[in-house]
Amino acid sequence: MGSGKRALTTAAIALACTVTVLSAPGTACARPGRPAPAPAPPGGSAPTHGGATGAPGGGSAPAAGKDLEAVRRQLDTLYHDAAVATDAYNAAEERAKKQSAHIVDLAREIVKGQQKLAALKDRAGAAARAQYRGGGLPPEVRLWLSNDPQQFLDDAGTVRQGERATEGLLTEMTRTQEDLKQYARDASDQWKELDAERKAKADAKKRIEKEITAAEQLRSRLRKQEQERLRKLEEQAAEQAQTAWLDTGILKDISTRASAEGQKAVRFASDQLGKPYVWGAEGPSSYDCSGLTSQAWAAAGTPIPRTSQEQWKQLRHVGIKDMRPGDLIIYFHDASHVAMYVGDGAIIHAPRPGRSVTIAGAGSMPILGVVRPDAR
Repeated sequence: MGSGKRALTTAAIALACTVTVLSAPGTACARPGRPAPAPAPPGGSAPTHGGATGAPGGGSAPAAGKDLEAVRRQLDTLYHDAAVATDAYNAAEERAKKQSAHIVDLAREIVKGQQKLAALKDRAGAAARAQYRGGGLPPEVRLWLSNDPQQFLDDAGTVRQGERATEGLLTEMTRTQEDLKQYARDASDQWKELDAERKAKADAKKRIEKEITAAEQLRSRLRKQEQERLRKLEEQAAEQAQTAWLDTGILKDISTRASAEGQKAVRFASDQLGKPYVWGAEGPSSYDCSGLTSQAWAAAGTPIPRTSQEQWKQLRHVGIKDMRPGDLIIYFHDASHVAMYVGDGAIIHAPRPGRSVTIAGAGSMPILGVVRPDAR
């Protein structure tokens, strides 16, 4: 069996092997007649997207001799740029959610502070009324008028205690008023940041729609036979990349079984196969790439960052030779795509607009690195 055919077989058998991969250490559903393959370098750069000419949204219909490889590279560029904009949109969305929650918390603190201030004012008023009823005579005059000096001394002590309590009330009222002012300033700042994130989301949405529209227009100008040839070119490019990755012998060094949480994450991702890619989606009926991985790990009981770039920044990095099912593979130099490793050199991912959640070769795209969501 040739290496290209073996590479194609990888994705087809990956799910059938998943249970074995997850539960048995050192198993990877090896292909007959081939020793298990060794790590490709974890780093990678985005593919070179060159050779296409003309604006993607304009020009005449392609001729029969159109350079479809150049079209494929141009489509890759457009979908990659859409993925970058999608990450920006998702990041702005997450920040906006946190800011909204902070504003709600500040509003609660303001209400509590106002209630506390009203209660303090009532207590201060009661203390002032009590002092007024005691009269405003100097202490020496009240002693002279008193028939019981001891009672006077007792009353004087009580008055001093009341005065100290009143001073404490006034101090607490002042502090509460300052807290309310600070809450109001914080809320105002959060509203400004929230407005900025809303604008960032709107800008990112425009960029996403622009890139996807350009890709759709470019593809629509191809005749039916050219579209079929383009599809085969895309499959061939992915297959060649996967075969080259496997031919390094990478799989012979990957023998770690999944953690319990990783098994849950893989099962969740497997259950989403066939659902459409929709940018910004987090399920349950559709996903984008990081929406799928973040929801899979949330279902496993381990919340992780929403975007592929933040997953790359914040999660623990592991070497390719140490990766196990459930780990996340980050792709392209700018961490603009993410997939879940499921074993035997295969991934589950949400590829791009117009595609569905699917199984693919882990080496079919340039790998930036691998991250592990769970601690073990």
